[in-house]
Amino acid sequence: MRIPRWTSLSGALFRVLAVWLVSSLTLLVLAALLPDFRLQSANGDSLTGTAVTAALGAGAFGLLSAVVWPLLVRALLLVPALVLGLLGFFLNGSLLLLALDLIPEGRGQAAPQTAVIVAAVMSAASSATSAFLAVRNDEAYHRRLVRLAGRRHGRRARAPATPGTLFLQLDGLGHDLLCEATGGERPLMETVARWRREGHRLTPWRTDWSSQTGASQLALLHGSNEDVPAFRWYEKDTRTVVVSNRPSSAAALQRRAIERTGDGGLLARDGASRGNLFSGGADQVALVMSVAARRGRHNRSRAGYFTYFSDPANATRTAVSFVAEVVREIVQSLRTRLRGEAPRVARGGLYPVLRAFATVVERDVVVAAVIGDLLAGRTAVYADLVAYDEVAHHSGPAHRDARQVLRSLDRALALIARAARHAPRPYRIVLLSDHGQSHGPTFRERYGLSLQDLVRAGCGLPVPRRAGHSPSGAEARAAARAALHRPEEPAAPRPEEPREPGSAHPVVLASGNLGLVSFPDVPGRITREELDRRHPALLTTLADHPGIGFVLVRSAVHGPVVLGPAGAEHHLDTGRVLGADPLAPFGESAADAVRRTDRFPHTADLMINSVCDPATGAVHSFEEQIGSHGGLGGAQSHPFLLWPAELTAPVPDGGPLTGAEQVHRVLRRWLAEADGPQLPLGATVDELRHDEPVPEGFSPPRRPPQDKSR
Repeated sequence: MRIPRWTSLSGALFRVLAVWLVSSLTLLVLAALLPDFRLQSANGDSLTGTAVTAALGAGAFGLLSAVVWPLLVRALLLVPALVLGLLGFFLNGSLLLLALDLIPEGRGQAAPQTAVIVAAVMSAASSATSAFLAVRNDEAYHRRLVRLAGRRHGRRARAPATPGTLFLQLDGLGHDLLCEATGGERPLMETVARWRREGHRLTPWRTDWSSQTGASQLALLHGSNEDVPAFRWYEKDTRTVVVSNRPSSAAALQRRAIERTGDGGLLARDGASRGNLFSGGADQVALVMSVAARRGRHNRSRAGYFTYFSDPANATRTAVSFVAEVVREIVQSLRTRLRGEAPRVARGGLYPVLRAFATVVERDVVVAAVIGDLLAGRTAVYADLVAYDEVAHHSGPAHRDARQVLRSLDRALALIARAARHAPRPYRIVLLSDHGQSHGPTFRERYGLSLQDLVRAGCGLPVPRRAGHSPSGAEARAAARAALHRPEEPAAPRPEEPREPGSAHPVVLASGNLGLVSFPDVPGRITREELDRRHPALLTTLADHPGIGFVLVRSAVHGPVVLGPAGAEHHLDTGRVLGADPLAPFGESAADAVRRTDRFPHTADLMINSVCDPATGAVHSFEEQIGSHGGLGGAQSHPFLLWPAELTAPVPDGGPLTGAEQVHRVLRRWLAEADGPQLPLGATVDELRHDEPVPEGFSPPRRPPQDKSR
């Protein structure tokens, strides 16, 4: 039913007056509390005169914020995004000083530092009032969202009748933990729980051996993760270390995938990519790592920051939330140490800032960009929310701190779903994850040495008394550096040039609980026989270590061989097993996953997977993370796919869904079904409203009982 124009105008006028009144009262209260801020002339004024001055000041500040602020932010678009957020405080204060100067007879005065505080409080108060009124009025809420989207997308003349598709990725959230977070009478994630009750179906899928965002998302968006053996790996032909979340590496991986498939990507037709490592072929991109290294007017990766921070209320709210998140992390880290919780890792240095960037800045900007895409009616949108993955690395996948992040992400999903109801076309929301996370103490914490120390000892090389920490694999660090226009971090020290064969030190890298060892002076893959000749103790040292589950090496005689403790071997080409099968604790599909990785051109000389406790799913990360992913073992290999019931089943026969490339084909099929629901022959709607049955052979690992002290 169309609302009369006069009703809309009267409602808008009421909201403007309400915000003006609240802002004026806020000025009066601040003038009474702050000694360096006044709203009276030098000779004093009556209460009525002071109130009129407050109203004039609030009105002038509101007009300047609406007119001048977007122009200032656009002019400062080249300023790094984090700096722009902090600069918003000072720009807001400058606008307030200008507004006070416009008041007759010089009644309004404030010290510069006080003006910053007053402006921030006023923006927060007016934003809260506007949000409250918008929630109570659906038409006003719709207009506010359209206005936000219109700054970048504009309005479309005619909305398509076919439904659009929104893919929302909750980075690092495993299938079993999602089931737990959406179950019970009071679920942790109420929005997702409601989706499951009202028409979505849940399907688990299994990752490749490399269970991390670089491999999974490259395949999800571009259809291929061939030759991506880990999160970071050494390439002998170019003597470089590739790191999936570095802008230059992400661009190269995306280019290779496009050349391999001959296809632009999942989002090539009227798509948008938000907060991802790769673009998926989308024309509209924001916070996408594969295009972050580009310069010039064609690079719109950082445009999402302008869209969000062009609203001073958004800038203030996010800046305040950013500071609150930093304080929250410091308090939570201190509480963990005081309670003696174990396992735990160091959470000092820049980590509180990086966490706040991932859980506040990236989340807010991505959500705002997605809402803009929905209101613009885009055909396909894929967005990644990385907040949970970042916190779970340092706190643990099921820890209280990570659960709080899941609750905040659920509120973000509710906001997006609410905006979708105002979109010019219907949307199907598909929720998915790229991998899970496995818990457990780090390899260094459990055994007192790093993987690099163990490899050097097996090679007969000196082991330093105090080795450096492995770099974190979290996406937030690279995203923050890209936002600040900082140079890329060095992936690893450049290997030394060998003076004679066999003299080069091995390059040892870590990707969660997956370790990679390369010998840079040997072209191609070194054979088991050559390795035994050079370093007779290395393979035995690694395979027999209690923290290592298995080692993959190439044999000149038997082809790819998986080594385990006590001389156990699994010959992948023939299936022959000597002793206890070292792949048995990792599931029936482990051999296929390892065999696939073995054929990659840039697979390391040695691929080392940590041990996994089959009862609890605990692993030992070779990085300093107590929640990790990257290899086999535990919940990290079991992400999920939550899809609307009107779409066809991912696997029609109910079989297992294995590998991100297969999931990509499912997502493409769903995009092709946009002309209408494609129900299986003979199926009813009621039959489609139950969760997808867990395929035979799929058994997510059990976690140990939750520690009551957490």
